[in-house]
Amino acid sequence: MNEPQTKWTEIIEARHSLLDLKLKEVWNYKDLVYMFVKRDFISSFKQTILGPIWFFINPILTTITFLIVFGKIAGLSTDSAPALLFYLSGVTLWNYFSSCLIGTSSTFVGNAGIFGKVYFPRLVTPISIVISNLMRFGVQFLLFLMVWIYYLFKGEIQPNIWIVATPFLIVLMAFFALGTGMIFSSLTTKYKDLSMLLVFGVNLYMYATPVIYPTSSLPVFFKKLAFYNPLTGIFECFKYAWLGVGDFSPVMLIVSSFIILLLLIAGTLIFNKVEKTFMDTV
Repeated sequence: MNEPQTKWTEIIEARHSLLDLKLKEVWNYKDLVYMFVKRDFISSFKQTILGPIWFFINPILTTITFLIVFGKIAGLSTDSAPALLFYLSGVTLWNYFSSCLIGTSSTFVGNAGIFGKVYFPRLVTPISIVISNLMRFGVQFLLFLMVWIYYLFKGEIQPNIWIVATPFLIVLMAFFALGTGMIFSSLTTKYKDLSMLLVFGVNLYMYATPVIYPTSSLPVFFKKLAFYNPLTGIFECFKYAWLGVGDFSPVMLIVSSFIILLLLIAGTLIFNKVEKTFMDTV
């Protein structure tokens, strides 16, 4: 009598191809992505007094600081846009990008305990970080909208049709942070001091990005350099769309999209390669 064949629901085997990303498998673990997002959201404000109100406090305090230091003391140009709204728009975008980048850059080191015990597609972790930070961005964007509506009724801003490109800009930022973060996450498995360097580098990178100033105020040489910064097209497009100011052209967005796509592909491939052996080095 023949024994019935066992039907396996999941087969775990070593990957042999660098290009085998198993994105379908990542989709099958979408419930796990949801659990990670929920975990990150709850753990961020567990045992805090103000809870989610910190989502508002952070951009408000940062914007006020920029308004005083760069607006009043340094006297930086805002292209005639209301200074408060100009800085708030930059802070809102920057907070999302920086939190995604720093979060994804510690994927391997920060989750080594989980990775060593349970199998699931490792791409689930950085993807969940990007999504959980998107929730924080949504709250801060609501604050931006309230201030924006106030200045809109005062007639001090002139938004335009480029507003419809906002979801695309957010996706671009997420992809940029995801790709770059996965590259650093792969490198920090061997060189852990890179994580400290990254935090310092992110702070410097903000000043190379039009967060507190418009590109129109830059000298010609630095304006050409800023053109190849992937975030320049995103920030300039956002401010041009919502505030009606800035030195924006669609070419800037095309260049940003191309560079970000290359970084995302490179980051995913490197991440895929390192995840096979990272437990030996972490």
